[in-house]
Amino acid sequence: MTQPIASTSLQFPLVARGKVRDIYDVGEDRLLLVATDRISAFDVVLSPPIPRKGEVLTQITAWWLDRVRDLTPNHLISANADRIAALVPELAASRDQWARRAMLVRRAKTIPVECVVRGYLSGSAWREYRESGTLAGEKLPNGLKESGRLDPPIFSPATKAEEGHDENITFATMREQLGAEAADHLRDVSLALYSRGRDVAAETGIILADTKFEFGMHEGRPILIDEVLTPDSSRFWPADSYEAGRAQPSLDKQPVRDYLEGLTREGRWDKTPPAPELPQSVVDATTDRYLQIFRLLTGSHLDAFQVAEPDASTA
Repeated sequence: MTQPIASTSLQFPLVARGKVRDIYDVGEDRLLLVATDRISAFDVVLSPPIPRKGEVLTQITAWWLDRVRDLTPNHLISANADRIAALVPELAASRDQWARRAMLVRRAKTIPVECVVRGYLSGSAWREYRESGTLAGEKLPNGLKESGRLDPPIFSPATKAEEGHDENITFATMREQLGAEAADHLRDVSLALYSRGRDVAAETGIILADTKFEFGMHEGRPILIDEVLTPDSSRFWPADSYEAGRAQPSLDKQPVRDYLEGLTREGRWDKTPPAPELPQSVVDATTDRYLQIFRLLTGSHLDAFQVAEPDASTA
């Protein structure tokens, strides 16, 4: 098993260290986004890290960006370690910390709204609907079921929180915050991205239940940034076991959530830091789950995968 990377220390200024990513300023209006193997649940970073997780998040993002580049410009310069080292030679000495888990990207000013698209009624959306019949304060039809398909998919923006949970907002609020033209554009692009992702996933026997996108401003235009259609930013379900009216098994960090929920039911953890150490069986099961979704979507094993380089005219 590959040794996990819980944290990185590169010779460039650290811009931010999030729950998963370490972000470095590598000059020339570029950032290096390094997806570590850190894992969080219930807004708490857990230990130990999950081997291969960062590689999966980075490589699957690059794979998706190659498939949606006609829908919107994005920030990716390269996710290929050889090209990154050629473009930023100072990174060569620390390659073991970032290779295959890093994206070299154009720096953009983050737009402070999470662009969430829901194709199925699940998670926080189901909880709100069950309580009030609404999603982000907007009325939905009566009689919908948990995990039921939403036709058409619903754009459900949220505030982008630095810490804690994002908060759902209405689209009207988003228009007030960003302006009508910008909000309409991000909604339309997000729905198009979700539609493409749903169709591609369906071909592999996977349901894309919901996902979230982030955008930033670069040279006066909005571009797609951060991770895209990964198991951390999306809810993927196996189509062969799907049944509306109940919760669905997820192809993501479900083993971690299940373990922690069990501890909570037993009164052994209250979902606040510090979190209990994850047992090795849960760590291994979670690595397997990330590798499985990568293999199902891309048709390739992670070790054999080579990401396509972006076309400079469209990236």
